[in-house]
Parts: sequence; structure tokens; C-alpha cells
Amino acid sequence: MEEAIKKFATQFSWKPIIENMDNLKVAHKQIVVAGMGGSHLSTGLIKMWQPGIDLYVHRDYDMPPYDESFLKDSLLIASSYSGNTEEVLSFLDDGIAHGYSMAVMATGGKLIEKAKEYNIPYIEIPSTGIQPRSALGYSLVALAALIGNGQLAFDLAQVANVLKPEEYESAGKELAENLKGKVPVIYSSLRNLPLVYNWKIKFNETGKIPAFYNVFPELNHNEMTGFDFIDSTKELSEKFTFIFLKDRDDNEHIQKRMDVTEKIFEEKGFEVIVREINGASLFEKIFSTLLVADWTALSISRLYGTEAEQVPMVEEFKKLIIK
Repeated sequence: MEEAIKKFATQFSWKPIIENMDNLKVAHKQIVVAGMGGSHLSTGLIKMWQPGIDLYVHRDYDMPPYDESFLKDSLLIASSYSGNTEEVLSFLDDGIAHGYSMAVMATGGKLIEKAKEYNIPYIEIPSTGIQPRSALGYSLVALAALIGNGQLAFDLAQVANVLKPEEYESAGKELAENLKGKVPVIYSSLRNLPLVYNWKIKFNETGKIPAFYNVFPELNHNEMTGFDFIDSTKELSEKFTFIFLKDRDDNEHIQKRMDVTEKIFEEKGFEVIVREINGASLFEKIFSTLLVADWTALSISRLYGTEAEQVPMVEEFKKLIIK
């Protein structure tokens, strides 16, 4: 896991090749990406880069319940790092059966086999032995190529030159020490939702600890009241520590809400850890923040003595559902 973090920036130097390119639907009105776990994380970051993009995420079996004309006008992308995720395979099979315009991105597996069999456009992501959550750079570069966005591809390529993963290691170690014995709850603005979601996933999969997330302003209307404890409920809240991801580019009303919520929580006795989202470009802001999360999750794993790389519970679950 440590080596995957240190080499993360090199993923953005990779040049993807679209096989069966002549069959790729270029004139699409919208894009639907089917993916589970780490295989759909890139979609949220692309929507941060271009908030108005018609990009939809499907995290279930078969085709999403959109009408026929919508699906026919869409580029439907099956994304699975392993190429064997059953929900994504069912999406591809359903799309093939209906004659929709499909594309595939995976390191191999049944998805690539089917793409070759049916002459479906596909990108074979490098298989370097890392976990899907660690292959976010590859996933982003591949998705940019399939949707045909040259500006996105250019902006992503710049990340390889500016991102220095080891610079964030000490921050991650320090944060992990502050979180020992606690359950992290990560908050941000709605526009930065993909970041807090990624933080949660990294704590779950790498650190092997429970973690939760939410966004402003919605949490001020409901979730925060769950921490307005009295003597009989105080014990339920004692394990939580809050991480606020603050962004100077957020709406001024959101920044005020975060400051006020931080003050209220601290007066209730909660620890609130503030992390500023900084960077010269959007992708530098995104990945510098996520690298702190990577190092924090890895450091938490080491503090508790968990296994950081693999996800044995997920693998056990997969075995049980196919019996």
C-alpha cells in the first residue's frame, strides 16, 4: 500500500489505448458509468471538474431504470478494475442484449473478454497489483479518453508533474495519531462531496475502521442534532471525532456554517480537526487532499495492526454469494 501511494502520481503519465475505437459512440448526449467500490470513484471527481456534465453513475445490477430513448442516446461504460464485478457484468450483458452503445474499462477479466468477443470499445487499464481504490489515476485517465474530453485529459496529465505524494506523509501520520481510538466523521461542502466520500472509503478499506461522512448545508438540518446529547445519550457520541475539509472557494454562507458548526461541536466537547483544501489547480487540490487521506488511513492501519492492502471481508462475501 505504501508503494502504491508513493507512485500514485505516475498513473497520470499513462497513455490509454482505445481498442475497437471505430465502434465507440462519439455523438452521445450523456454518459452512464456502471461501477462498484473504487471503480466508480473517478466519476465524482470528473463532476467536480465539470459540474454540468451529463454523467450518471449506476451502482446496481442490469441497466438503470431510464427510458429507452435516454439509454439509446447514451454512452454506457462498464467499469470494473478486476473486470469480474458481477453487478457491472450484468450491466454489460443487459446492454449487449438491447443493442446499446457500450464501452469497457478494466484490467482484464470477463469484461475484457466480452468486449473482445462483441467488438465493444475498451481500454485495458494497467494491472499493477494495486487495489481499485489506489488506481484512481488510471481510472480517471481511461474515463477521460472514452468520453473524448481532450481538456480533461490534458489537465489530468499535468498532475504527474506537480503532485509529490511523499510530501503528505507526515500530515497523515499526525492526523492518524489524533484519530486513534476515535470514529472519524468527515464533513465538507456539497461541491466537495466526492472528497469526503473518498476519505470515508479509505478509512474503511485501508484502515479497517468505521467512518462516516456528510455535507453542508444538509447536515445542519438533521445530522448535527444527533450529537446534541444529554446524559442518557452521551455515551453514544463519545467515540466520534470530526474532520472538516474547508475550502476557501466554497460559498461564503457554507464557510460560515462550517465555522459555526465547528464552534458548537467544540463547546459540546467534541474534537474538530480542520483540514484546508489547498492547491494551485482543481486537481492539485483534489489529490493533495486525498493523499493526506491515504497516508492517514495507512497510518491508522499500522496503529491498530490491521492489514492495509487487502479486503478479506469483501472477498469472503463474494465467495458466499456465489455458493
